[in-house]
Amino acid sequence: MIIARTPFRISFFGGGTDYPTWVKKYGGRVIGTSINHWSYITCREYPPFFEHKYRICYSKIETTKSLLEIEHPAVKAVLHYLGYHEKGLEIHYNADLPARTGLGSSSAFVVGALNALLALCNKSLPKQELARLAIHIEQDHLNEVVGSQDQFLTACGGFNQIIFSPDGSISVYPVIAPVERIDALQKHLMLFFTGFSRFAHEVAKSKIANFEKKEQELLRMQEMVETALHILQNEAQDLCAFGELLHESWQLKRGLSEKVSSTAIDAMYTKARHAGAIGGKLLGAGGGGFMLLFVRPEQQAAVKEALRDFLFVPFRFEYGGSNIIVHQPSGFVSHV
Repeated sequence: MIIARTPFRISFFGGGTDYPTWVKKYGGRVIGTSINHWSYITCREYPPFFEHKYRICYSKIETTKSLLEIEHPAVKAVLHYLGYHEKGLEIHYNADLPARTGLGSSSAFVVGALNALLALCNKSLPKQELARLAIHIEQDHLNEVVGSQDQFLTACGGFNQIIFSPDGSISVYPVIAPVERIDALQKHLMLFFTGFSRFAHEVAKSKIANFEKKEQELLRMQEMVETALHILQNEAQDLCAFGELLHESWQLKRGLSEKVSSTAIDAMYTKARHAGAIGGKLLGAGGGGFMLLFVRPEQQAAVKEALRDFLFVPFRFEYGGSNIIVHQPSGFVSHV
């Protein structure tokens, strides 16, 4: 049995500039972190005593006799890419947080599935290569409308700046700042679930369609990465400037497409601001999921009260990325 544990992620600034359409023209730049909530992929060779060959368990349970019959697109794509055809296989997916909520769950799934299935074959990849392979699966095999930051943040783990070059190269740099400064940032962050999920590709398509019309907004969002780094690295500057930058970023993001926000989400954000939140944003493509808020510690109780109808989810940054936490390979030997 193999168990791969892969973290979810939070993106702070630069989201949208990691889509291939944008990167090929302007390059891209993001800053984000993995967090201490995980998805788990458990896999093992399936005992040869059943009529079916594959058993895939997620929000539904699939039992099939062939790879082609598997409905889950990511599972099918990963198995096909790895050439896993001969032996039977059982895969289970579990997660701390719901899917389609802006935390990079789709990429975490692909990264974790690749990591687990490679381990089942007694193979492994360096974390950045694992991320690149996940991007290849999502963008080229599944033809998903996704960017390229989630795969690196979930595979590598940590608080990172990621730079995307028009030539296709991707560089990952840990955010260098005093430990006390990073700890203070974490203490100012709050995460709330809006109560509903969405299909990110629908929102992403509408944003990409507007890229040419929203060029200046996206360039400004890309510049915010450098500004955010300066705030974190300059201890003389009030950390609340990070929250104000989040607020500006959210206003720009809302304008990228009418599908990014909604009346209910805007009302939630306004309530938080009136209660003391300095800034915040809806995570991921938008349309639902989790809202991140920057709030002074002394005002967090008031924000919790204002948003009492929404689920508050504590979190911390994590630095491990996707890892194999159980490796107990076993096989079945047939005797003729």
